[in-house]
Amino acid sequence: MEKTKILVVDDEVRMRKLVKDFLARQGYMVIEAGDGVEAMDLFYNEKEIALVILDVMMPKMDGWEVLREIREHSDIPVIMLTARGEEKDELLGFELGVDEYISKPFSPKILVARVEAILRRTQDSEAESIISAGGIVIDKSAHIVKIDDQIIELSFKEFELLTYFVENQGIALSREKILNNVWNYDYFGDARTIDTHVKKLRSKLADKGELIKTIWGMGYKFEVQS
Repeated sequence: MEKTKILVVDDEVRMRKLVKDFLARQGYMVIEAGDGVEAMDLFYNEKEIALVILDVMMPKMDGWEVLREIREHSDIPVIMLTARGEEKDELLGFELGVDEYISKPFSPKILVARVEAILRRTQDSEAESIISAGGIVIDKSAHIVKIDDQIIELSFKEFELLTYFVENQGIALSREKILNNVWNYDYFGDARTIDTHVKKLRSKLADKGELIKTIWGMGYKFEVQS
């Protein structure tokens, strides 16, 4: 199994070694940067960095600048390290998208515990964002639907409709209930718009379209035969 990769950014060699040693003992792969410029080079060139531990005070490019640039491209978890303990610095960190804020000096064991907690939350969140049924895979965060690893192009409403069906598979759903949940309660259009969207959705899903069953006089049910 591939090790989880963590980027540690600090201009103090001893601090990087301390953090690296403790993380390595827990089975993490650690890559190091001694300043912000080197950190961004690694960020762009290394694949699958799971988390960044970032010092604030660094030469060339400080932690705030690094964080701002990371956030332009990624939601990767970031833990900020700082020798300062002022509230305004913590507030700035959270405004810029910091996940955790740890003041030096700190216990390496506490840092490792924070790392593990954040990665656990991140992995749980990613797992919840992907649902599948009957060979259809939906990535809710990326807004992508795949069948046999092929991306299916859906409109925004078709995507929401399919997601609602899959999340409620095996349940008979009335047109009113579908309207309320997919088109929201303030929609005043004709319920027949659902039939139109279902027809298009079935067509785009090809053979998988048969999983959306019509319940005459009521609505629809997404059903996968066991």
